[in-house]
Parts: sequence; structure tokens; C-alpha cells
Amino acid sequence: MQILCNNAIEDSEYRFSESWYDIIYAMKKANELRKIEFVRDFTKYAAGSVLVKWGNTWVLCTASVSDKVPPFLKGTGKGWVTAEYSMLPGSTRDRKERDIKKLKQDARSTEIQRLVGRSLRAAVDMEKLGERMITVDCDVLQADGGTRCASITGGMVALEIAIRKLMKEKLIESDPLIHRIAAVSVGVCGGKPTLDLDYEHDSTADVDFNVVMTDDGRFVELQGTAEHEPFGYDALESLLSLARKGLKKIFTLQKNAVNG
Repeated sequence: MQILCNNAIEDSEYRFSESWYDIIYAMKKANELRKIEFVRDFTKYAAGSVLVKWGNTWVLCTASVSDKVPPFLKGTGKGWVTAEYSMLPGSTRDRKERDIKKLKQDARSTEIQRLVGRSLRAAVDMEKLGERMITVDCDVLQADGGTRCASITGGMVALEIAIRKLMKEKLIESDPLIHRIAAVSVGVCGGKPTLDLDYEHDSTADVDFNVVMTDDGRFVELQGTAEHEPFGYDALESLLSLARKGLKKIFTLQKNAVNG
């Protein structure tokens, strides 16, 4: 098991202290990321796995490989990448009821897992992947804002580890990865453009954005909402510029996690 992280918080003695984390977040500048760690090979059986610790948001991402593909791809020689997302009951302050008890997945989880799947498919050449499917499971162990961004970013690491394993085993002839994908949240909090929102800031932001990008600077998806007053183009440019800055650092962390 290997741990790679940025250096926003160095002292592991306080890593699990909520009160200490709250102090650190209060000290965090508006243009800084929370502390991000990738603990790769966190589980034994998945082809690729990583535990993402993104501030107080923790998501376990695993990538599993199957020879089965969706019916519309059978016989085409093309592969597929899909994703599933869920929050464990103890991931929030008040216990979240399991979807199985309601006999259906909640709308939020459905929307997020579709976003994760769309985002990760943008990273892969399906013809080079061959007729197989990689399922990326994102299970939120602890939630404090940005779970979809952590799922996309960690899911990309797990996906790349799985693909490298397929190539090492010579099941894939050429690398199907086109580029890396990552995501980060930005918003306007108290009139100030702010990078990487935790739950408290996300729930009170004037403007809230999730930005999904490739490592060559192109957008995969933008999700933005004015919670109160509509925002102008200048605010949009400012937020996207801030997201690019954060994502540049995140792509470096992803690369280090995969190569570590």
C-alpha cells in the first residue's frame, strides 16, 4: 500500500481530528486545495484500487475488469467504461439509509454515477480497450463536500492502474488511455471566488461549480448553479481559471499515485 499526498497538512497526529481539520480549513486560502492523499492498492482483488482522502471526504475507488460488454457493443471489438456510486450509511452525520431498503437508487447517486462514467469514458479509446468492460465503483466512506469530484479523480487513478495491469499481462496491445481526467469544485463564497469547497462552504455558496477537465486543459463537463443571484461572464472566467490552477496540481498528484 502506498500513500501519496500534497503538503497542505503534514502532521499525521492530527489527521483524524475534526476540530483540527476545521482550524486548518479556516486557515486555507480561497485559492488553495484541501489536503489530498491517494492510498493506492487499498484493496486486494480489484484490478485497480485507491482510497482518496480529500480533506474530510474519503472515497474508495476500485476498477474491476470483465469480459462482458453492454449488448449494443457485442461483436464490435469495442470496450466500455462505466461507474457506480454510493454513500455508506455512516458517511454522513445522520445515518444514510441504504438504497436497497428503498428498492431503488436515490436520484442524486444516479446522477453522480452517470457523471463519473461519462467523465472516465472521455479518458479511454474504446477500440484499443478491446471488447471488455471496466467498472469503476466509488464508495463514499466519509462525506464533507466534493464527493463527485473525489470519485472522478480517484476513479481515474484506479482506472489507469487497472489498464496498466492489463497491458502488463499483454491483454491489451496498445495503451487505450488518451489522457487523464480530474475534477474539482469552485464557488463564490462571501463574494470571493473559492477553490475546493467543503460541505459548509458548498451549502452556503452564492455560486457552485464542478469542473471536469482533461490534463491537456480541455473541459469534459461543467456543472454550475447560481444559488441566489445570477452571475456574469467575468465571474465564470474567474472560477474556471481558479479550477484550472487547482486541477494542475491534482493531475500531478494523480501521476505520482499511478507511478508510485
